[in-house]
Amino acid sequence: MSYGKGMRNLKIISVVFLVFILGVTVGLGRFHKVSALSNPIYEDLRVFTDVLGLLQKEYVEETKSKDLVYGAIKGMLETLDPHSAFLPPQMYKEMQEETKGRFEGLGLEITIKEGVLTVVSPIEDTPAFRAGIQAGDQILRIDGEPTKNLTLLESVKRMRGPKGSKVTLTIMREGFPKPREFTLIRDVIPVRSVRYELQEKHYGYVRITQFQEKTDAEFQKAIKALEDETKGGLKGLILDLRNNPGGLLDQAVKIADRFIESGIIVSIEGRKEEQKMKFNAQSQDDNLSRYPLVVLVNGGSASGAEIVAGAIQDHGRGIILGTQTFGKGSVQTIFALKDGSGLRLTTARYYTPSGRSIQAKGIVPDIIVKPAITEEEKTTLPKQPSEKDLERHLIDTKEKEKPKVEVKEKEKKPADNQLERALELLKSWEIFKNIATKKSG
Repeated sequence: MSYGKGMRNLKIISVVFLVFILGVTVGLGRFHKVSALSNPIYEDLRVFTDVLGLLQKEYVEETKSKDLVYGAIKGMLETLDPHSAFLPPQMYKEMQEETKGRFEGLGLEITIKEGVLTVVSPIEDTPAFRAGIQAGDQILRIDGEPTKNLTLLESVKRMRGPKGSKVTLTIMREGFPKPREFTLIRDVIPVRSVRYELQEKHYGYVRITQFQEKTDAEFQKAIKALEDETKGGLKGLILDLRNNPGGLLDQAVKIADRFIESGIIVSIEGRKEEQKMKFNAQSQDDNLSRYPLVVLVNGGSASGAEIVAGAIQDHGRGIILGTQTFGKGSVQTIFALKDGSGLRLTTARYYTPSGRSIQAKGIVPDIIVKPAITEEEKTTLPKQPSEKDLERHLIDTKEKEKPKVEVKEKEKKPADNQLERALELLKSWEIFKNIATKKSG
């Protein structure tokens, strides 16, 4: 199926909820009709209705049928992979608002690792970021209530709230002698999708924090601003996808398309034939293939960010630099239900242009450069979780990973040594290009 046709048929999100949930997903703007049930399923449902009837008649306290049904659906989905979930009406509404780039809360991306609520990364310039919450922090309590038996959605619900309200998180971090309490004040989280600046007068730096509805348009404006500022003298680009949890698939595909002239960007395969799609690069007037490119990634780069990095790597379009990515190679579809609730369901896996699945493995950079840390941080820095740490994560049987290329770091490390290394590569690129031009002349 072509890129354009795929976009018309299905709007896919392969993301992580901001302040929310690692691994959120896909939207279908229609209600889903349930097909006829087979006889065995019908027989099993008789057991369910018997239990429902007994609960309503015999349970010590009066129960509401909707609460019981919602609870049953929630429990059923918890037997699947960690990215499938039931979204009650309010949660479904909030999820839709979030993809537009605005919500009220703390600014955290979270997941459940080995049964513990864990921070994937804080979002820049948010209450969580300013309070010093770090990737890998374990959230043991929310306002004094243990998180041990909470689902991701329940945890999200407790951390969300109106601007100006307070919430206290009890955090355990590697290096802490005991848990510490962080009191945060909720705020409006306007997730700015694209940031940019000029590095050393001739090199463009563009950071994409999440793939939202307007990411491609914002990215186009950023490139134009950089080209105008250099008066056409832009010599290379650094695309920063670090701590980008993903977002809308169509936007991730559009960003990759700007760098790739032809061929497959990403393919999707599910159980059904209609779930098999291929998204191909389209010819564009403003294709950026003329610029040398370095892409920065780390353990917080997931889903849509991995699609972009994987496509660029497989096409040999640029250099991937940083540390191994999160490894979320599954696609979720959100089905709208008639009562205003939603069903987020893992429906497919995605593959890079060469046919690689990065599920629970991630993208291995062409050049591995670990972030610089101080001596003090060495004792407290936690390990960042990845997809393979999640309970019930999908197992992929394909694919051989590329060997890692270790790069020794300098003794004196800059504040952002990954960005510094990217700049060094682009400047080297320019030097070698000039040498080659002189020789051919």
